[in-house]
Amino acid sequence: MKAIGMYRKVDDLGRIVLPAELRKLYGIHEGDRLEIYVDEGQIVLSKIEESCALCGGDERLVEVQGRSVCASCRHQIAAISN
Repeated sequence: MKAIGMYRKVDDLGRIVLPAELRKLYGIHEGDRLEIYVDEGQIVLSKIEESCALCGGDERLVEVQGRSVCASCRHQIAAISN
């Protein structure tokens, strides 16, 4: 893993701030979810790309009972329900 020369301190609640340059570079926005895991002694942050729980698509996602569902699948479910 390549060092990028940026340093941040951990605050009293255990938080760090991701530098704006990294957020922009990796398309991380407010509200995005990040997975945190350990790999060979390194703490790794990985952006979770949201996708439809039914088809894997990513168009116009909406949370339905804790799962992301796209517009197409919602329309298909509505058609079946009628």
